[in-house]
Amino acid sequence: MNNVLVLGAGRVARPLVRHLLSRPNYRVVVASLAPSEGVRRVLAAYPARGRLLEVDAGDPQALLPLLVEADVVVGLVPARLNVEIARLCVREGRPFINTSYTPPEMMELDEPARRRGVLLLNEVGLDPGIDHMSAVRLIRSVRAAGGTVRRLMSCCGGVPAPDANTNPWGYKFSWHPRGVLMAARQPARYLRGGEPVTIPGEELFHHSWPYPVEGLGTFEVYPNRDATHYLEPYRLEGAEGFFRGTVRYPGWCETLRAVAELGLLEVEPVELPAGATWADLTTRRARSGGSAAERAAAVLGTDPDAEVVARLEWAGLLSDRPVGPRRAAPLDMLSERLERLMRYRAGERDLVVLKHTLTAEFPDGSTQILTSKLVATGDPWGDSAMAVTVGLPAAIATDRLLSGRIGAVGVQIPVLPEIYEPVLDQLEELGYGLEESSLTLYPGPLDP
Repeated sequence: MNNVLVLGAGRVARPLVRHLLSRPNYRVVVASLAPSEGVRRVLAAYPARGRLLEVDAGDPQALLPLLVEADVVVGLVPARLNVEIARLCVREGRPFINTSYTPPEMMELDEPARRRGVLLLNEVGLDPGIDHMSAVRLIRSVRAAGGTVRRLMSCCGGVPAPDANTNPWGYKFSWHPRGVLMAARQPARYLRGGEPVTIPGEELFHHSWPYPVEGLGTFEVYPNRDATHYLEPYRLEGAEGFFRGTVRYPGWCETLRAVAELGLLEVEPVELPAGATWADLTTRRARSGGSAAERAAAVLGTDPDAEVVARLEWAGLLSDRPVGPRRAAPLDMLSERLERLMRYRAGERDLVVLKHTLTAEFPDGSTQILTSKLVATGDPWGDSAMAVTVGLPAAIATDRLLSGRIGAVGVQIPVLPEIYEPVLDQLEELGYGLEESSLTLYPGPLDP
């Protein structure tokens, strides 16, 4: 019997815990101070092998007694906690699997982890996760056929399903709102014409493009972090174009650009006078008078009746409602406000879209445009598509590791065939496979 320690019991934990407990040879301990009701119910269905402990996952001393009893540790906690947990896992010789991006501090643990024979597997969710695995498999298939990858556009996002897209922001939270807003502050980088294009965080939402997805309509896409960081893991050396993007409904980028320009993504606390309102906070950069809408419009360089101002009004950001704490970070105040407004209601579904578009050249002179697409919709009375597509890859990887079928050690992301092939295959068996298509173009009379 293998022991799995799962740290965190939030939005994405239930599919992972359920998948592991469906295997008769696992005992699962979930450590969380705020477990979701869904996780409680899954554990209750397996009383002999599932256990919930109210433990602070950010407290190494509290975790240590649980960690030494585990055969593997799975982290579903805020990304800022992962490095300390990984450090503890290396010290105690326990593998660690998580769904978050790999920070530089995690990479510093690579050599110690290798010496201890410990795997620290990061980025094994959806984005990052399934996006890496499916992209690398697509690239590998091109190379196996003798082709050369010239361009890759890899875009992913989670949004409300069309029948649940009921607010003017075109968005609802399927994961922690603060994480969404923090991601909106990240700088980005991609490759165009063989040269890197760098976008500072404060300019991120000035760079967006229409993004059609067959059968779903036109979304918009904006750059997702540093795509060039993955050129080597993807084996894309020599490619002339590589872009990783985030998918949203049209209007999102305009709204987030406005929110940023109004100072609502700042993480440093601001001092507010007693009785300050949301309008006071949102328009504190205004240099002119008038209504809250007029002051906000002046900062944004637009008209008071513009759609983006109407979105701010809908969210109560220009209202006379008291803002709450007198000293807090605007981003945190906005996160709490939007979480109340933009929740999924009972019976509403989310939508996950992942799409790769790859252009490859072959020795016979042909060019192929290959597309790989995953579209998943949540269960209106069960798990969200985001929870499933983040949680299941980590669960499958955990299962593969415990069954002795992953031999890698050190700090890794899921770009090794021993990881991504079985994970993608099992996801397909579970109904979350990617649909692939290709178009082959040959030189013709109008080509130079």
